[in-house]
Amino acid sequence: MKKISLIISIFFVNVVAMANLSVEGRYQGKNLYVQNPIDDEGFGYCATKVVVNGDIMPGAIGAGAFEIDFSLFNIELGEPVFIVIEHNEGCQPKILNPEVLLPSSTYNIVNITVSNAGKLAFTTKGEQGKLPFFIEQYKWNKWCVVGEVLGKGNGQQNSYDFVLTPHSGENTVRIVQVDHSGIKRPSKQVKFSAKSPVVKKTPAKVKNEIKFIANDVSIETGYEIYDAYGNLVKEGVGSSVDCSNLLRGVYYINFDNVTEKFIKN
Repeated sequence: MKKISLIISIFFVNVVAMANLSVEGRYQGKNLYVQNPIDDEGFGYCATKVVVNGDIMPGAIGAGAFEIDFSLFNIELGEPVFIVIEHNEGCQPKILNPEVLLPSSTYNIVNITVSNAGKLAFTTKGEQGKLPFFIEQYKWNKWCVVGEVLGKGNGQQNSYDFVLTPHSGENTVRIVQVDHSGIKRPSKQVKFSAKSPVVKKTPAKVKNEIKFIANDVSIETGYEIYDAYGNLVKEGVGSSVDCSNLLRGVYYINFDNVTEKFIKN
């Protein structure tokens, strides 16, 4: 009897698990740099493919570091970008400068005005990304943020407005923007005189409540209360402040455009 030998060949397929690293933002005119470690198996580099806005990046990425050159994709300044870096599991590339995709503060003020009623209007140009504009008012010997307007973030000329709450006498305001660098970029200061009446507080010796009045009529105003050590204990806007929970002692109160000292009994 003839024996038939069956030779069974077993092929082992090495399936490499893949993962993705993604980042998004807006093109600000600078390229991304990627640190590309060696694969944990030791047979090559971690990244296997780079996709930008759905298009595969041409060129080799088989190196310890490579550049994502946005000029290869005809991306306009300020245009959204979405990058996916496919890589082997067990290792991960590192984007060295992701902040270049964050919007920078590039605005320029074309015009800024404030009416005596407190309506602030300003026009900008040169914005490259959506960043908030903070409205600051100078009072109590410091700049105080009194509002916020979201920037439109395009390169066109943009107009904004904001209704201020003026204090009595001369008011000073400005626009401020802060980007990922953390550096403030203020506009020029604008001064205007409001017709707001002079606000007074009562009583002189405080037990449970402070009231604000102007021309013998109750009036709302912004306020801050600090203890003798300079700690802020109350703040807000109103025609009165509940002080019943304050400990006895010396306090300082900012309201309208003045700072006064008072004793809590």
